[in-house]
Amino acid sequence: MTGKVIPEDEVEIKPQLNGIIDRIFVEEGDTVQNGQLIALIKVVPDERSVYAAQAQVIAAELNVENAERQIKRAEELFAKDIISTQDYEDAKLSFDTAKENLTASKNDLEILRKGSVSGSSTANTNIRATVSGTILEIPVKLGDQVIAANNFNEGTSVAIIADLTKMIFEGQVDEAEVGNLENGMSIIVNMAAIPGEDFEATLKFVAPKGTEEGGAVQFKIEADITLNEDTFVRAGYSANGSLVINQRNDIMVIPESVLQFDRRTQQPYVEIEISDQKFERKDITIGLSDG
Repeated sequence: MTGKVIPEDEVEIKPQLNGIIDRIFVEEGDTVQNGQLIALIKVVPDERSVYAAQAQVIAAELNVENAERQIKRAEELFAKDIISTQDYEDAKLSFDTAKENLTASKNDLEILRKGSVSGSSTANTNIRATVSGTILEIPVKLGDQVIAANNFNEGTSVAIIADLTKMIFEGQVDEAEVGNLENGMSIIVNMAAIPGEDFEATLKFVAPKGTEEGGAVQFKIEADITLNEDTFVRAGYSANGSLVINQRNDIMVIPESVLQFDRRTQQPYVEIEISDQKFERKDITIGLSDG
């Protein structure tokens, strides 16, 4: 069966904010660690969002002023035993909550304008690897506009990362053979880019639905490949897979090209050379075929 070798998982790295690619710190083929800085974006503030955030700050400031008047009044009344301890605590809680809301509103506005909060150890403008692996692709370049993922947009992929030590063989099997397949079967994978080397693989997936290709129905399969530590396999290598569906030991094997059938009885036979240019028919019983 023909197919290709691909990573088990590919992870797309996307920004947390809308903006423009300002710097890229890695190249395709680089090995990165989880959390490593991939790129930096420059925030382009959305005017309507900024105006809305400014309005939230103004409203929060008014709430703080009102809560401050309330707590001062409560302190005076509490000192004169006019209000209960609970009423005083409620006023104090309202004042503290109003101050926290004001701080949060100011932070939201600053993030919209600059992409981060002053004094923070992290910045939303920093795009970092979320997994360790190899950079397969960087589909953006400096100056490109990027969009954060949300409910209405998948977002812009800044980099695609995969662990190239965990590869699978993805191939197609004809409908005539798919009924013989079971998860856990062994497959031998050969890659055109690495001639002469066999890689063991274990079947883990057979598609429940086939697709028609060239008049024949094909079923997708996947198998986990066992890689040698000293062999580097690139994503996308073309490959062939050989699957042992049936097996016989200690039997005679002949090329199918020498097999003949009696025209009248359909008895299979071969012709054996008994002397120079003299052949003798030998009836045989046929079993398994590899093709």
